[in-house]
Amino acid sequence: MPFKGWLVQEYDAQLAKSLSHSLNLSPLISRLLVQRGVTDHDTARRFLHPGIEQLHDPFQLPDFRKSIDRLITAVQKKEHIVIHGDYDADGVTSTAMVNRLLELLGANVSYYIPNRFSDGYGLSSASVGVLHDTGAKVIVSVDCGIRSIEAANRADQLGIDLIVTDHHEPLITSQGHQLPNAFSVINPRLVDSSYPEKNLSGAGVAFKLVQGLCQRTGHDAWLPAFAKLAAIGTVADVVPLQGENRIIVRLGLDQLSSGPNSVGLDALVEVAGLAGKSIDSENLAFRIIPRLNAAGRMGSADLAARLLLANDPSRENEANGLARELDELNTQRQLEQRNVFAKARKRIDADSDIGSHRVIVIGGEGWHRGVIGIVASKLVETYEKPSIVLSIEGEVAYGSARNTPNFDLLGALNQCADLLTQFGGHRMAAGVTLPAANVSKLQLRMNEYAEMAKGDEEDKFQLEINAPLELKELNGEVVAEINQLKPFGRGNPEPVFQASGVKMMEGPTVLKNQHLAMMLKQEGHVFRAIAWRSAHRRKFLLGLRDKIDVAYSLMENHFRGESTIQLSIADVREAR
Repeated sequence: MPFKGWLVQEYDAQLAKSLSHSLNLSPLISRLLVQRGVTDHDTARRFLHPGIEQLHDPFQLPDFRKSIDRLITAVQKKEHIVIHGDYDADGVTSTAMVNRLLELLGANVSYYIPNRFSDGYGLSSASVGVLHDTGAKVIVSVDCGIRSIEAANRADQLGIDLIVTDHHEPLITSQGHQLPNAFSVINPRLVDSSYPEKNLSGAGVAFKLVQGLCQRTGHDAWLPAFAKLAAIGTVADVVPLQGENRIIVRLGLDQLSSGPNSVGLDALVEVAGLAGKSIDSENLAFRIIPRLNAAGRMGSADLAARLLLANDPSRENEANGLARELDELNTQRQLEQRNVFAKARKRIDADSDIGSHRVIVIGGEGWHRGVIGIVASKLVETYEKPSIVLSIEGEVAYGSARNTPNFDLLGALNQCADLLTQFGGHRMAAGVTLPAANVSKLQLRMNEYAEMAKGDEEDKFQLEINAPLELKELNGEVVAEINQLKPFGRGNPEPVFQASGVKMMEGPTVLKNQHLAMMLKQEGHVFRAIAWRSAHRRKFLLGLRDKIDVAYSLMENHFRGESTIQLSIADVREAR
């Protein structure tokens, strides 16, 4: 809140009516399906009932059969395989998945995750050398490696077979995409890839590797259990929850909620306050993933990997201790994040040379590298602009970039490649390293690119309403229907509804210095509502007249075995 206006999303009413009749769906759910790109009855059935049988054949991925053959040979010969991961939740879950599956197959396998602060991002020549010294014959990179040209050459020189599994964009040169000289490269984004799902996360690609190994070794029954970690990594990477990503997350959430889980996952769920609860994508995003990420942000991601790989019941005490450590690191992360965000926002609001630009580029000496990515996300949320936040350490600046839906972040960074020592990522997030002396040039060039690429962006200030839904129409059946559309996330957002002529009975009351709580009433139907991060609008709400229009999403509150419907407020305006 607030928006310049409300815009009711269009949809094909005839198609919605047809779906409603043929699939026995309510008009509301049919409308929402059509708005989500459902174009026929079969697609609607798959959307509402995603299942493991809908997963694509992993052998359609580039270099896939070659990779599986090499791994099976390595398992049989007891060659040392090392899984090289990344230090965020996507990378850690990928590492744990592939490592665990190879363990179950009897492989001689270990894992390596670089340290954010001492090693930097991704697969490096130095790490390849270290792994060679441990006797590695095969390295499998997960969630990294597609831009590791020098590291791949080093692996080749040392006689190591490097299998790259990644989902990031390849390096672009004047000759086109440049791929690492690896034994094999599995990435759905490659130019010559015919794989149907281009938007897999790193964990999604790792899950496909697991799927292929399970198929080839006759262990298909193992696959659903691995969907738990794949779901966490997929939600963590904020890829669109459509197509195969939706199947992976839905399957993983069902498995995670119903159990049984490993002692490591159970300890993580417990410390996140989710034990005994039905876990959804929001729980992952705000409870589980921040704790996993806290390890790599504040120290070593090995802590998170050890927890996820704690499978034996005899390790329960160890797992509980690791989970508590993650929880404490997450608390430290929150404090550091608030500190850096406050400094960044103060600078932006005070300096028009930063705040007036189309792309925010801001940095500070010694800003904690582990939180700059989250701060960049908060700046995007606050200012609705692509943002790059930099930690300047002497002559080097380490940065994290986060994006808005309508900006070509990687295209802009490619135009600035001569200023950067290293960069990589995907449409919504990227990492950069550059000489500190180039920061001001980066700011200038990013904004020159944004200025040239700008279009009509007014729509981003319009709040899209999916459908009118009056408060008097809300009941448990409506909520259950809408829940069929879960998991919600990027590409499948929570539907936003409009109720008109609503009375504010109580409030708004400020919660935790950030949010507003109120009681809303319409024709005798009363609901509690929360406007998140809207404490600054309390005066505006108090000044509204007797009746208001409310744009909202639905929430469920579970307490002592009972469920009640609550509203999550997107915006409020005078009744019209």
